[in-house]
Amino acid sequence: MCGVLCSESTVTDKYEFIESHKVDEKKYAYPVLFMCTHLEVPTSGFYEWRSRPESATAERRGKLKVLVRKAFDESDETYGYRCVHAQLRRWGVLAGPELVRSVMRELDLVACQPQPWRFSLTEAGAAGPIPDLVDRDFTADAPGTKMVGDITYVPTWEG
Repeated sequence: MCGVLCSESTVTDKYEFIESHKVDEKKYAYPVLFMCTHLEVPTSGFYEWRSRPESATAERRGKLKVLVRKAFDESDETYGYRCVHAQLRRWGVLAGPELVRSVMRELDLVACQPQPWRFSLTEAGAAGPIPDLVDRDFTADAPGTKMVGDITYVPTWEG
């Protein structure tokens, strides 16, 4: 397994790595010549790459990021990539579901499905501990002496 950048990395990855070490408008954390030499890429290629206009794909992806973010935010962050894809189609935006999925991963958008409200007969902690009045002895001498109920319909962790 190689480290941050290895010989299998593309030249563009290496250029982006160098660019990520930019401190301000003109200054880098390390000299560009030093980084290019150690990453085995030409310095002139780095400066040429930096001055290139953005590709059509990158430009389209940037516009798609804005629309994906808008669809995700309008859904109260509950839409996954399939629903976001469907919303984009309703808006007339052509993009495949895997592209939408990739963009959502890039933006770190994770759908959060709220838990459904569940009916409860008791409020937690309202009555305190319930006393065992029959001491787990359910036998009775006569009918109507001990009254017990069945709550097997209440779901438990045991199923």
